Amino acid sequence: MTRKAVVTGGASGIGAAVARQLAKDGLHVVVADRDAPAAEALAAEIGGEAWSIDLSDTAALEDLRLDCDVLVNNAGIQRVAPIHEFDPADFRLIHRLMLEAPFLLVRAALPHMYAQGWGRVINVSSAHGLRASEFKVAYVSAKHGLEGLSKVTALEGAAHGVTSNCINPGYVRTPLVEKQIADQAATHGIPEDEVVEKIMLTRSAIKKLIDPEDVGALASFLASDAAAMVSGTSYAMDGGWTAQ
Repeated sequence: MTRKAVVTGGASGIGAAVARQLAKDGLHVVVADRDAPAAEALAAEIGGEAWSIDLSDTAALEDLRLDCDVLVNNAGIQRVAPIHEFDPADFRLIHRLMLEAPFLLVRAALPHMYAQGWGRVINVSSAHGLRASEFKVAYVSAKHGLEGLSKVTALEGAAHGVTSNCINPGYVRTPLVEKQIADQAATHGIPEDEVVEKIMLTRSAIKKLIDPEDVGALASFLASDAAAMVSGTSYAMDGGWTAQ
């Protein structure tokens, strides 16, 4: 029987790379994204299906039931400002999308996973799930919360063949990060390669952006039978950032 995976924020960036890899591994992939045309295009490319959904509307998820074998919580956004200037509405939005929605999706998926005695929850966290940076109070606190959600899921799911883990990338080469690089280069008046090395990757030992496909490869392992004993962990993929 073909296993089914749901990948949130699956239409671009890390989510798209994970969706493509899991489809390559033989899973039927549901590309969940608020950008319906992009989700449909990727679903058609990989032989999966699209799920057009705004995960920030968490009230709509409370009665949801997900019959999936692998759940990848990846959807996220970023807002940057000092705490005393941070918009409370943005703080709540980020927490709904990046913590409350993953909780509700895990809640919706576990009954099916428990019934079959097998399941994989993969939470795309961040190096910011393990460390903090200034001006990212909502993102950092949501990712720290996601780490806790993942560990509790691992403990409760253990008796039912369900594992739960976090992937913790540093800066990944996605359209969102590429735009940040261009903006920073213009702001500081320096070349884009210097932005990557001297501003974005100052804490990383390896001065290179992560390819989305690398995250997809790690997700592939965590979704496999070979990872049955890997649970409650946080896999740093950050070029040595959190080694310091």
